Amino acid sequence: MSDSAQRKITHIETPALLVDLDAMEQNLRSITKFFSTQNAKLRPHFKNHRVLELAALQLQHGALGITCARLWQAEKLVHSGIREVLIANEIAGEASLQRFVQLSREAPVMVAVDNASVVRDLARLARDHQANVNVLVDVDLGLKRCGVPPGEPGVALARLILEQGLRFRGIMGYEGHLQPQVPGPEKLASVRHAMEALLDTRNRIAAAGIPVEIVSCGGTGDYSISGIYPGVTENQAGSFLLMDTWYAPFAPDFKVALSVLATVISKTPGERIVVDAGVKAISGERGLPSVKGISGLKLKALHAEHAPIEILDPAVPVEVGDKIEIAVHYHDGTINLHRRMYGIRNGAVERVFTIEHGD
Repeated sequence: MSDSAQRKITHIETPALLVDLDAMEQNLRSITKFFSTQNAKLRPHFKNHRVLELAALQLQHGALGITCARLWQAEKLVHSGIREVLIANEIAGEASLQRFVQLSREAPVMVAVDNASVVRDLARLARDHQANVNVLVDVDLGLKRCGVPPGEPGVALARLILEQGLRFRGIMGYEGHLQPQVPGPEKLASVRHAMEALLDTRNRIAAAGIPVEIVSCGGTGDYSISGIYPGVTENQAGSFLLMDTWYAPFAPDFKVALSVLATVISKTPGERIVVDAGVKAISGERGLPSVKGISGLKLKALHAEHAPIEILDPAVPVEVGDKIEIAVHYHDGTINLHRRMYGIRNGAVERVFTIEHGD
């Protein structure tokens, strides 16, 4: 990083992923301040940035651990020295379960479960490898993805976990379908209803004589609702740190920090410019991104290696060879396309972050 610390943004080879460090740090301060006064604490999601350095920074700012989506992410985190990791996702298959059990011998990692056969397989492998395996029951809060239904199914799975000799740590649920609701009374009621279902499951398990240490849920779009709900112990918000333009209307407390730097490689005066950043550099999965900080330009499409941008205002001073920024519309999909991310402050590269991949 030392050789690039003074590099100007105009010297970066394009296309390149940028993060505005001032915006990112303000986002981190904002959520840190919020959870500093709550009973629930933050366990931020790693999948949104996939940078070990940023995960460590979040822990330094009060996070109680890290959430991740994949086994390989948990392995990377543990091997970097971060031990308090929750895989908030199911894993299945002999090879993956065995890897998780082996990782459990190194650190008290946790994994979500919603299937009795997986519980039995984990227990068998834990016995074979003399490992303590930590699990949470995953509860479906209406997303209709993973998780057991709220209520008695969660109690039955918690019992099985204990009967099989695994460590039952608690429950989790992700009300992801409620994140993209605009703030207001309807969202408040919807999130509270989801929390009621999660806490009812928690209470039923406790009534069965099974201690419930963890109640984990939430995201950036509802952290201020789920994060204060009585009985919730941790929140899995992750998008807040970097943000994107798709999420921004649903989480107005945070600033969009990500952009892709691109070079203008062609210009048809009065009609369009073309930049060297297409779908191989920026995701269009949730809609087209927009040009950052320059009015009078409208991105019209994402091709493989190009993005044509309509010139709405002929007076816009942009020429071939200029570098412009495209605001990231969907950051999970965009980050997956890059191996590094340039931390920018005052027009210069201050840090270069490595983005972790599973290969």
